[in-house]
Amino acid sequence: MSFALQQAPSRPITQLDSVFEMVVAGGPVMIPLALCSLVALTCAFERALRLRSRALGVAELERELLPALAAGGAAGGVAVLERHATPASRVLRAGLSRWDAPYLEREKELEEAGLREVRGLSANLKPLVYIAMLAPLLGFLGTVYGMIVAFSTVALSEGLGRPELLAAGISQALVTTAAGLTIAVPAQVLYYWLKSRVERFARNVEELWERSARTLRSGVTPPPAVSSAPPASEPISGAAQPA
Repeated sequence: MSFALQQAPSRPITQLDSVFEMVVAGGPVMIPLALCSLVALTCAFERALRLRSRALGVAELERELLPALAAGGAAGGVAVLERHATPASRVLRAGLSRWDAPYLEREKELEEAGLREVRGLSANLKPLVYIAMLAPLLGFLGTVYGMIVAFSTVALSEGLGRPELLAAGISQALVTTAAGLTIAVPAQVLYYWLKSRVERFARNVEELWERSARTLRSGVTPPPAVSSAPPASEPISGAAQPA
């Protein structure tokens, strides 16, 4: 046994000069970490496209819906919403289609439609949360394996007086920890950024619904902003003449 320990070949010391060499030095654990990175990028890119302002449709509906409600009432608004296939149009159509229903029934229908759309927009954000939790654990697991291999190399070779062997093994073992954190931090940031866009969509739809309800209750044919402009200028011109 002692003869076998003395004759064991020493582990070569390699210098990690490139990212590819660092990935190779990380060992087999780098494979699931690479898959986590690919899944995170795919989910983030897909959700970023899905959560664009144009895809959500709030701004476009704001320009078309309020004049249609002022001119044609709830039926005119529903006609406008049926021409759009966006999350905002589906939420508002659930409320306007039941405008003549009791208040609580209408608000319940609107709330359920809003929750469905928010859940749908937030569904593909969960992989980012899982990856943000899983990637550091995989990195630590790879580091533990690497430390075991590093100490075994020193023990099986004549390296008790050569600390560079242990330092080289530990540096390579820490590659997986660095890779796991490099994946987890951007995944967590992307999750909160995309989640904030979903929350902003919910707020914008709620504000647009309140403006639509006020427009319908007012019973004024032109938009409120246009009808309120002339009366505001008359007292100013009348007050300026005596001066």
